[in-house]
Amino acid sequence: MTDVHIGFDPDARPEELNRIRFGAVLERLAKTPHTLDFLVLSGDLTDHGDRDSFSKIAAVLADIPCPMLPLVGNHDDREELLRAFPDTPCEGEFLQYVVEQDGLRIICLDTFEPGRHGGAFCEKRRDWLRAALASGDGKPCVIFMHHPPIVAGIDWMDPAPDEPWIANFAAAVDGHQDTIQAIHCGHLHRRVAARFRGIPLGITPSVAPLVALDLRPIDEHAADNRALITTEPASYALHYWDGTDLVTHYESCGEWEVLAHYGEHLKPMVREMKAERR
Repeated sequence: MTDVHIGFDPDARPEELNRIRFGAVLERLAKTPHTLDFLVLSGDLTDHGDRDSFSKIAAVLADIPCPMLPLVGNHDDREELLRAFPDTPCEGEFLQYVVEQDGLRIICLDTFEPGRHGGAFCEKRRDWLRAALASGDGKPCVIFMHHPPIVAGIDWMDPAPDEPWIANFAAAVDGHQDTIQAIHCGHLHRRVAARFRGIPLGITPSVAPLVALDLRPIDEHAADNRALITTEPASYALHYWDGTDLVTHYESCGEWEVLAHYGEHLKPMVREMKAERR
């Protein structure tokens, strides 16, 4: 999950929209038929980085039956995040760490710089990631980070392609393309598929309201009344690792009907489809 933005409208009654949308995603996860190994929270958990908002989101997540891997986003605060999620395996001054499960190394990065909306990845973080990748002995890994190091075409949200932090990130991953299964990000509030240095890159759509899909250039000096934020459904990503390949599914959360259940009448179809695998 990414970009929950709890605390955007803390005085809303009966409950702020972002918390309602967060509840819809959690309800969906509670009903999911598969078991979750981890819940990655890839940044902007809160809107102002304040203690009250972090306390609220930690309380809501208290019953999640799997370990949580939180990342810091540009709306968050490192100290308050660690206070709310004290089991986060933070290493040093930056909120970066590696977790391994079933032969897959999960690398969580810190792209936060106080006072900046866009990403940051200094030389210290570059060197840490470079060392983390080198120490993996060729094991497959997936990288999670809040800010996408790409230009997606949504002008008001995009970085410049030559920003120093992107160059630092590129310098760290270059040479490790064979072991990095994918890079997954948040921040953009839209579902995007791309590549970075030849590595598959996915952006998970937000829990909070989404950014409108508009690929026209934007003029910071002339408002044109275009849509910026929409109430498209809250979403999340499900990453499936089978020991060899990493596959990502995206699901929007809302009300829908089941049109078919697996009953006796569908057994022949399932048998036929599985027989084709031979």
